[in-house]
Amino acid sequence: MDSLLTLSAASGADIRILQITDTHLFAGKHQSLLGVNTWSSFDAVLDAIEAQQRDYDLIIATGDLAQDHSVEAYQHFVAGIARLPKPCVWLPGNHDFQPAMVNTLADAGIAADKHVLLGDHWQLVLLDSQVFGVPHGMLSEYQLEWLEKTLAKFPERHTLVLLHHHPLASGCTWLDQHSLRNPHQLEAVLQNFPRARNLVCGHIHQELDLDWHGRRVLATPSTCVQFKPHCTNFTIDTVAPGWRWFTLKSDGTLHTEVNRLQSEEFRPDLDSEGY
Repeated sequence: MDSLLTLSAASGADIRILQITDTHLFAGKHQSLLGVNTWSSFDAVLDAIEAQQRDYDLIIATGDLAQDHSVEAYQHFVAGIARLPKPCVWLPGNHDFQPAMVNTLADAGIAADKHVLLGDHWQLVLLDSQVFGVPHGMLSEYQLEWLEKTLAKFPERHTLVLLHHHPLASGCTWLDQHSLRNPHQLEAVLQNFPRARNLVCGHIHQELDLDWHGRRVLATPSTCVQFKPHCTNFTIDTVAPGWRWFTLKSDGTLHTEVNRLQSEEFRPDLDSEGY
């Protein structure tokens, strides 16, 4: 957990980050999740990102990269992300199989760095909230202790905390059964570090921007299937796959926007009852 990635930037320059999440890739490129071919939708998202020709410094992949635990699924992720000429950091989601994930990404030169220093003013801390075999999340005592120790090293830096599971109610009853189970322990650590005031998640396959104890929590659309907001029961949305951009200012200000594919090609099977 002590591996550290440092990305330099001109003094006072903005830091720009691309978030990709919940790709849910399979061993076979023909396979689908809830009626959406996840490789094709991931490929289309990459095409759209390349077409934007935006300048950025780092890619963050916030979990559920694979759906079926296969090495091949992670190899497909590697092949796709290799199209984008920037370093990538990642964390696991509830569907990921970490032995295959760590080894396959490492073999491709995508290191398991969980602490990133960005220029002179920012840092990223990536947490593992996976409880293997279940959909909800939990931060272990080790993760919480590591977070506190890491933040204490650079308390003057503005901090983006990344984890897969959302630490607050999303407004979807069925999804909130699968949230982070110990958000109070996370809050207890963060309250000692006032510059750690932005959290970024995956997991919920929808756009979210909410206040949590004075901190901003952002979640991002999946590159494949989307879940409809504010639903009691499992409900699929018809909006297109997406991704998120961040701009981090030297004064601690964060600007962000979600982009989506403009095509209706990746419409899900609305009769699906779960996955």
